[in-house]
Amino acid sequence: MTVAPADKGFFAPTGKGFLRSWLFTHDHKRIGMLYLWCILSFFGVGVVLGLLARLEMLTPGATIMGPQTYNAIFTLHGVTMVFLVVIPSIPAAFGNIFLPLQLGAEDVAFPRLNMFSWWLYIIGAAIALTSLFTGGGAPDTGWTFYVPFSAVTTTNVSVAVLGVFILGFSSILTGLNFIVTIHRLRAPGLTWTRLPLFAWGLYATAWIQVLATPILGITALLIVVERVMGMGIFDPAKGGDPILYQHLFWIYSHPAVYIMIVPAMGVISDIIPVFARKNIFGYKTIVGSSLAIAFAGSLVWAHHMFVSGMSDTAVMIFSFLTFVVAVPSAVKVFNWTSTLYKGAIRPEPPLIFALGFIFLFSMGGITGLVLGSAGTDMHVHDTYFVVGHFHYVIFGGTGFGMFAAMHYWFPKITGRMYNKTIATTSAIILIIGMNGLYFPMYLLGLQGMPRRYYDYLPQFTNLQVASTVGSWVTLIGLVLMFSNLARGWKHGQKVGDNPWEAATLEWTLPSPPPTNNFDQEPVVTHGPYDFKHLSPGGTDQ
Repeated sequence: MTVAPADKGFFAPTGKGFLRSWLFTHDHKRIGMLYLWCILSFFGVGVVLGLLARLEMLTPGATIMGPQTYNAIFTLHGVTMVFLVVIPSIPAAFGNIFLPLQLGAEDVAFPRLNMFSWWLYIIGAAIALTSLFTGGGAPDTGWTFYVPFSAVTTTNVSVAVLGVFILGFSSILTGLNFIVTIHRLRAPGLTWTRLPLFAWGLYATAWIQVLATPILGITALLIVVERVMGMGIFDPAKGGDPILYQHLFWIYSHPAVYIMIVPAMGVISDIIPVFARKNIFGYKTIVGSSLAIAFAGSLVWAHHMFVSGMSDTAVMIFSFLTFVVAVPSAVKVFNWTSTLYKGAIRPEPPLIFALGFIFLFSMGGITGLVLGSAGTDMHVHDTYFVVGHFHYVIFGGTGFGMFAAMHYWFPKITGRMYNKTIATTSAIILIIGMNGLYFPMYLLGLQGMPRRYYDYLPQFTNLQVASTVGSWVTLIGLVLMFSNLARGWKHGQKVGDNPWEAATLEWTLPSPPPTNNFDQEPVVTHGPYDFKHLSPGGTDQ
C-alpha cells in the first residue's frame, strides 16, 4: 500500500535533496523524528548489551564471556541507555514533534539551535562510541564513571566522558529552547492553566536540564583533567577526594532521573483523560507536583551516599527529603487513578501501556523508599536491589512512557493505525517479562547479591536464571511491539485526523501534520481535556 503525496505531510520531499532536507532541516517535526530514529537505534544496541550481560549471569562462572568483557558490556549498556536513550527519549523526540503543535505555534523558539542540538547529540554519541575502538578499549567503570577507578583504569574513559560532556550541551540547549517556546509562543487563549500536562512536564524537565546538566559537564571535564594532566582532584593517591566526585555526580544524576521520568508522567497525564473520557482529576495539583518534583528532586542527591561516611545529621536530612519528593509522585498516581474512576474507559493500546507505567513505576517508587531510609539502605546498598529499583523506575517508567507515547501519537505522525490486538498483546507480554526480569533482583539484593559482580555463589542460581528468562520474555514483547509498529507504518489502515477523539491542539491538524503546522493561528477557548467541545467525529465544534 503506497501513500499519496498529499498524505505525507511534513515527510513530503522539499526539493532540496533527501539527505540535505533532513540533516539540515529547521522543522521541529523532522528534528523530532531524527531524534526518535536515533534513540530507537541506540535502544536496540542497549537491549542487546543488556541481554548479553543477563545471559552471562545465567550460570555461575564463565558462561559466554570473561570478567573484563562483562565489565565493558554493562558499562556500555548503562552509558548507551542513560545518556543516549532515556534522557533524550521523550523530550527530544516527542517534545520536539508535539510541543509546538500543542501550543499552536509554528515551530520552537530557536529552530537553528534545535538543529544544532541534534547535531551535538550525534557528535557526542559518535565520540562515546569511538571510545570502544580506540585507546585502551571500552570503558569498564560502569555508567557512573566512579573515581578513583575511572582515574586510573587503562581503558578509554577520557573519550567516553568527552562524549557525555557534549551530550550534556545538547540537553541544555533543548531545555532552553523549550522554556522560551512555552513562555513566548503559546496561541491566544492558551493560558498557563490551559496548557496540556505533557507541556507542563516538558517545562519542569527543561528547568532541570538547564540548571543541573552543567554540573555534569564540569565533573566530566575534571575526570579528563585528572587523567590527562595528573592533577589530584578525585584520586586519593594524588591528594584528591573521591567523595567530592560522588557529590558532583549525584547533584546532576539524581535530578537526571526526573529528566527521565517527568516527561513520561506528562505523557500519561495526556493519555488517561482521553481514554477515560473525563477531564483530568486535579489539573493544578498535577502541575504543582511536576514543579515540586523538579525542585525537590534536586535536593536529595546524597541519599546515594549513606554509606560514604557522612554525618548522622546529613543522613537524617537527606532521608527526610527523599520521603518528601515521593509525595508529589504519589499525588500523580492518585490523580491518574481518580481520573479513571467511573470513567467511560476504552482499553486501547496507549491506555494499556499507561496502566503498565503506573504499576511498574509504583513498584520502583515504593522500593525507592527502602533505599531512601538510611537504616534499610545500609543493608541493600550496592546490591541487586538497587538494580531492580532503578530499572523498574527507568525502564518500567520512562520506557513504558515512551512506548505509550509511540502508540498514542503514532496515527498522528503516520496517518495510519497499527494492529491494536498485537499492540495490546505486546504490552501484556512486556509487563510480564519486565516483572520476571527485575522482581528477582529485589530478592537477590535482600539475600546479599552485590551488583556489578561477574560471578556469584550457587545459592543465587535459581533467581539469576529466573531473571534471565524474564529478559527473554521482555525481548519477545519488544520484537512484537516494534514489528507491529513497523508494519503499521507501511501497511496500516488509514485513519482520520483524530482517531482517539482527543481535545488537544495537535489533533486538530491533518495526519501527518503539514510542514507549516497551522494555516492560521488557532484561538484556544477551553481546557485540553474538555471533551464536551468535541463533535462525535472527534473534531472541535
